[in-house]
Amino acid sequence: MSWRKEQRRAERGYHHGNLKEALLQAALGLIAEKGAAGFTFADAARMAGVSPAAPYRHFRDRDELLSSIAQRGFEQFEVVLTNAWDDGRPDTVTAFERVGKAYLAFAREEPAFYSAMFESGLPIDLNPTLLAASERAFGIIRAAAERLAAMAPPGTPRPPAMMMALHIWSMSHGVASLFGRGDAARRKLPMSPEDLLEAQVLIYLRGLGFLTDRPAGQKTPTEDQKPAVPLSGPPSGPPSGPWGTPK
Repeated sequence: MSWRKEQRRAERGYHHGNLKEALLQAALGLIAEKGAAGFTFADAARMAGVSPAAPYRHFRDRDELLSSIAQRGFEQFEVVLTNAWDDGRPDTVTAFERVGKAYLAFAREEPAFYSAMFESGLPIDLNPTLLAASERAFGIIRAAAERLAAMAPPGTPRPPAMMMALHIWSMSHGVASLFGRGDAARRKLPMSPEDLLEAQVLIYLRGLGFLTDRPAGQKTPTEDQKPAVPLSGPPSGPPSGPWGTPK
């Protein structure tokens, strides 16, 4: 067989110009349509317009393809949450409210990434690169929780930052999954998902004894009265659930 025939065959096989990216985009489309568990490796190849064997040039199997999508999703998620947190400016509570809204917006606007990240059933602890990306994203929520924990009123036991981070993440994830996703199954409520999450977090913080009322445009009183200080003692361990597996 001549070199020119081999070249033409290769060009047909890589007609997208970037087969790996074409497969990732094809899988994202299938996830958006059918969910993370609703398609096969061959479906992704067919959607990308290549042979069933072509994906193996870049991915070992369907799980590796999903892992690549989930990793990209966590990387984008980290950027979104970092921008929303803005190092706690202008005050911790206001910045934290932005993080909650950004969380819900990402789940609503990027449902395929969100599904790959949290609903694919991937063994995240067996993929160091994916685990690191997920923990960096979770680190933004934990940083916010550390600032909140440091605002505990005098005489109130300071809750562990990791516990607060996991509780707040659980609330955000629950609202995003039930009401904040852009799908036909979303329930109709007399309030927005953002308002629902804000109410949940305020009730949670008040239950811990935090002062959450503040005049519009002013800092939370506890921030003015008490400087934020680092939490004492070592971190309570790696995140659990979809963010990681406890050791």
